[in-house]
Amino acid sequence: MAVPLSQMWTVGSYVVRQKLKRRKRYPLVLMLEPLFRCNLACAGCGKIQYPGHVLKMQLTPEECFRAAEECGAPTIAIPGGEPLLHPEIGEIVAGLVARRKYIYLCTNALLLKQKIDLFTPSKYLTFSVHLDGQREHHDLSVCLEGGYEKAVDGIKEALRRGFRVTTNTTLFDGADPSSVRAFFDEMMELGIEGMMLSPGYSYDKAPDQHHFLGRARTRRLFRAILANRKQTWRFNMSPLFLEFLMGKRDYPCTAWGMPTYNVFGWQKPCYLLQDGYADSFQELLATTDWEHYGTESGNPKCANCMVHSGYEASAVNDTFGSLRGIWETARATFSRYRDPEALRLLDEPVRPVHAINPLVQVETETPQEAAHR
Repeated sequence: MAVPLSQMWTVGSYVVRQKLKRRKRYPLVLMLEPLFRCNLACAGCGKIQYPGHVLKMQLTPEECFRAAEECGAPTIAIPGGEPLLHPEIGEIVAGLVARRKYIYLCTNALLLKQKIDLFTPSKYLTFSVHLDGQREHHDLSVCLEGGYEKAVDGIKEALRRGFRVTTNTTLFDGADPSSVRAFFDEMMELGIEGMMLSPGYSYDKAPDQHHFLGRARTRRLFRAILANRKQTWRFNMSPLFLEFLMGKRDYPCTAWGMPTYNVFGWQKPCYLLQDGYADSFQELLATTDWEHYGTESGNPKCANCMVHSGYEASAVNDTFGSLRGIWETARATFSRYRDPEALRLLDEPVRPVHAINPLVQVETETPQEAAHR
């Protein structure tokens, strides 16, 4: 099992307490962005497109601790930008660990070997390393030749020192399901704790707007990848969320489940959209028009979103909301999802809607795919 029992117990008991208190909206994961600057320029990322004076801004450790206490979520993800560029990231992580928060420090790992002495192994700290697939695909995705090798070196060093390590993979249009499955094998051979997956989301500021998946293509891609799965694969995420990605269940968006705090304050409504900011977490809950977001709302900005920051919280709530949810999660945890049709999908040529590189010719989508996109 990829998630330690102590962490599962902490999250599960927290959710049960919220339900007993009849709270309609409560956070599960705080998305804490201490800075936006990065040492990569990924084409699908909108965070580094801010002007220079914003990229120089960063949260203080005290601001990070205050946000964690105000929010109260048991788990904190620290994305960016690249958190290891923050000069006080060691102090921030140590302070959050002292508060017994489960931390996922999201990093491209280019600086991990250099910065690793800032941290102490703990059950509360996990390095979540951004790897978008096998070597060639990852390097193309992050626009850096040799990026995969440096990230793997960082993973090996963290594992050698006894740290928890997961990978975090974002899949875009044109992803090869067979290559992704081979990537899973590579990660399991490395000895990481588990893998996280999410379809890409079309940031307004992202320089490449062509490779984000629609819902029908997302379900088709994840069905091919996750059906007929190997027993050796471990995923550090909700099994019901993986079924959601495969098209086996549907959920409404739970945007408040993973609130974002960054240099501008509490971001409305979620990590992916910017419709203003609140000065406090309670103000965020009280003043955000939550019914205006999610696929079911009709908001065009949300039409194709299936990202974990909106929907994995829905799956976690489903798990701990009833005995049925617990049973279905247990079933999904051990299911291999035998699916002969999904095996045939692996033999199909990859048909991205757009070419990743305009100099490379690729096949366009079929009329049947276009009708369902």
